[in-house]
Amino acid sequence: MTSLKLIGFAFGALIALSTEALAEDITIAVAGPITGGESAFGRQMKNGAEMAMEQINASGGVLGKRLALDIEDDACDPKQARSVAEKIAAAKIPFVAGHFCSSSSIPASEAYADGNVLQITPASTNPLFTERKLWNVARVCGRDDQQGQVAADYIAKHFKGKNIGILNDKTTYGKGLADETKRALNKAGVIEKIYESYNKGDKDFNAIVSRLKRDNIDLVYLGGYHQEAGLILRQMRDQGLKTVLMSGDALADKEFASITGAAGAGTLFTFGPDPRKKPAATAIVSKFRARNIDPEGYTLYTYAAVQVWTQAAIKAGTTDPRKVMDVIKAGSWDTVIGKLEYDAKGDIKQLDYVVYRWDDKGGYSETNPSAF
Repeated sequence: MTSLKLIGFAFGALIALSTEALAEDITIAVAGPITGGESAFGRQMKNGAEMAMEQINASGGVLGKRLALDIEDDACDPKQARSVAEKIAAAKIPFVAGHFCSSSSIPASEAYADGNVLQITPASTNPLFTERKLWNVARVCGRDDQQGQVAADYIAKHFKGKNIGILNDKTTYGKGLADETKRALNKAGVIEKIYESYNKGDKDFNAIVSRLKRDNIDLVYLGGYHQEAGLILRQMRDQGLKTVLMSGDALADKEFASITGAAGAGTLFTFGPDPRKKPAATAIVSKFRARNIDPEGYTLYTYAAVQVWTQAAIKAGTTDPRKVMDVIKAGSWDTVIGKLEYDAKGDIKQLDYVVYRWDDKGGYSETNPSAF
C-alpha cells in the first residue's frame, strides 16, 4: 500500500471515529422564546442550560457520555412551540427543558408525550400544564394558584379597604394568573372594582389608565408580561396616577426596569425565593458573574431542570424518558434552587412564593411587610 493510501485510510478512520464519538453524545434540548417579546427570558433559559451542560460534562457527563445541547426557539407562539416539540421528538431527544410561556408548554407537552420526550419546564406556571395526567411533564417552578394566593394575601393585608383593579393580557399565563388572584381575593372578601383585559403587544394603554384614574384605583394587579406592564406603569405615571402596580413572576427580569426607569420603583411582584442567595447556588452564581451574567429570573431554574433530569437518568441507568420520569417522581433531587421532590402530577412540593419590590436603581428585593 502506498503512503498516500495509508494517509487516506488513517484520515478516513479518524473521521469515522470522530463521527462515532459525536453520535455517542446525549443530546438534550432547551426550548423557549429566543426571539420575540419575551426573549429576555429565553436568554435566561439558554444561559442556564448551557452552564448546566458545561458543568455536568466537566464532572463526567451522563452514563459515561457527554451532553450536547439543542437550542430551539418558540417565540412564545403556541403553533411554533408545537412545531419545535415535533422536531425534538423526531430527533429522539429524550429530554427538553422548556418552555417558558404556558401557552407554549401546554400544546408542546402533547407532542412530547406522543413522541416519548420528557419535559421539565423551568417557568410555565399555569396549573393546566400538570393537571392533564400526562406521563411526561414536570416543572421546577410553582403554580399560578400558589402565586395568586400569595399575591391575594398580600393585597388583602396591606391594601385593606382600598380600591383594587385587575388586568390581564388574555394569554394562558396572564389571564390564568389574574383569575387565580381574583379567586383568592374574592374568597378573602376583597372584591375588585374593575376587571379589564388588553391584548399582548398593545402599546397604547391610555383608555385603561383613564379608567383606573376615574375609579381611584389604589392597586392594580396585572396578569401579563413585563413589556406591557412597564408601558402601563409609565402611562399611569404620565397621567399622574400613584397607583401601585403588582404582577407575577414575568416581571423578574431587569428589562422591566429598562422600560420603566426610576418610575418602576415600588412595583410589586411574586416570585420564588431568590435562588441566587441559596448556599447550593453560591459556586454557580460566581461562575455566571465571572462571565458578566446575572443569573436572575429563570436562569437557575433552567439549570435545576437539567440537574433533575441528569441525576435521575444516572440513578435510572438509562435515558429512557418513561423510566427516568418514574425515578424523578420517586426521588429527591439536590439542585441550585434547593432540594426538590415531586408529586404524582409532576409539581414540586417545596416552593413558596414571596413578594418582591422594584427599587429606583433597577433592582428588586424581597419586601419587608412591616415597613410597608
